[in-house]
Amino acid sequence: MAEIVQSNEWDIEIKPSESVFKVNLKAVWKYRDLLLLLVRRDFVAFYKQTILGPIWFFIQPLLTTVMYLLIFGRVAKLSTDGLPGLIFYISGVTCWNYFSESLTKTSDTFITNANIFGKVYFPRLVIPLSIILSNLIRFGIQFLLFVAVWIYYLVDGTIEPNWGLMYLFPLLILMMAGLSLGLGVIFSSLTTKYRDLRFLLTFGIQLLMFATPIVYPLSLAPQKYKWLIVMNPFTPIIETFRYVFLGKGAFEWMYLGYSCIVIFIILLLGTIIFNRVEKTFMDTV
Repeated sequence: MAEIVQSNEWDIEIKPSESVFKVNLKAVWKYRDLLLLLVRRDFVAFYKQTILGPIWFFIQPLLTTVMYLLIFGRVAKLSTDGLPGLIFYISGVTCWNYFSESLTKTSDTFITNANIFGKVYFPRLVIPLSIILSNLIRFGIQFLLFVAVWIYYLVDGTIEPNWGLMYLFPLLILMMAGLSLGLGVIFSSLTTKYRDLRFLLTFGIQLLMFATPIVYPLSLAPQKYKWLIVMNPFTPIIETFRYVFLGKGAFEWMYLGYSCIVIFIILLLGTIIFNRVEKTFMDTV
């Protein structure tokens, strides 16, 4: 009889991470099919059982913009740096929606996917990355609405974009994605033990919007408190976005560099906390 030779070479070996600083991007790439499947699931399932379906991608930012235009533009009469209210508010809403949606959903990574994590193995980072990517598709659709309004005012001659800085747009997207991912995994890791942080985050995002020049320009902020708004890492992102596309905004390389450094630190801190919690979160969820 032929002898059965047992091989000690495994297709995959699951073991604890050796370092809290380690991000196994090779494993994430190996599970890219799962990543794309989750992105498709999030995108398709979100509006699958709605009457208007994907049209909500356009309706939601449009209605929000109109509400801001009426309340902050007509009633409160806040300055928009000489820009038409419609293009000013829709630029802020488009960027803020991507950041806030990504942060909110990423912060629930461990809790909402505990049943999956407890049954099968795959790199846990795939889940928050799929959320960032699926929201990026939504951002792309809503950005088309912004572009339509932008072209109207561009042809009208109302706005003067800074064409030479258009190359900064991909960087701004990466910064928004990095900031929401970093903060999201931090809160996701902490909420496995402290559930009330989920309520604090929801309230905090609402407050953060008013601490960010979304419905008002940075130039309108009182000089005494302006530095506090600038310390918000999202402020340079939105101000640069408006400066590039609309020709108005408080654009400074120093502000943008500061924001990049803060986002990098948040991502590093998020990686450390995520790797530590990943090993034991099933015991606390």
